[in-house]
Amino acid sequence: MNLFSTIAHFFQNGGIFMYPILVLLILGLAIIIERAYFITRARRENRILWDRLVPLVNQGDYAAAEQLAADSDTAIGRVLGGGIARARAPGATRDSIETVMDESLMEVTPQLEQRTPFLAVFANVATLMGLLGTIVGLIEGFGAVSTIDAAQKADDLSHAVSVALNCTAFGLLVAIPFLLVHAWLQSRTDSLIDNIETAAVKFMNSLSLSR
Repeated sequence: MNLFSTIAHFFQNGGIFMYPILVLLILGLAIIIERAYFITRARRENRILWDRLVPLVNQGDYAAAEQLAADSDTAIGRVLGGGIARARAPGATRDSIETVMDESLMEVTPQLEQRTPFLAVFANVATLMGLLGTIVGLIEGFGAVSTIDAAQKADDLSHAVSVALNCTAFGLLVAIPFLLVHAWLQSRTDSLIDNIETAAVKFMNSLSLSR
């Protein structure tokens, strides 16, 4: 209860700009949870589909491989599914298959990266909102002490500065973790995209060997 009271007191003393930062914190946490779950699931499902597709392609069973990819909603399924469908078409060449898979990869990449950039934006906005709250608090503090007795001016001014800095502190407490998590999620997303590209190259090699 003491910790809760301290946090509540800290939040109340930060001024009105603490509330927009809190909104950014809630939205950012929602994005982090959703993206972490999505990327983790996508990596697992891509690996499962890949392990099932490769034997079919190696056996030359392209119809079953295409159906398996079509039934999957994974990124790798869409990329390889397009390549398999093109490979089954009359007169298919390696270049035409690669072109189809590149187009599919361009379609799925934005879906893998969506919402993650908002974390960097939220971090910057939280920092700026904290600074703005501090500036507004200092302006109000200096305006208030300008009309009081000189003996009380130093104490009241130091209190106003302390209160105003709470907003900056809260903004930085939100911004720093968001930047770190953004870098981590972006790294995981880039790794996922690289894995899909690697799978596409391996698929083309398997296709060439099996044809």
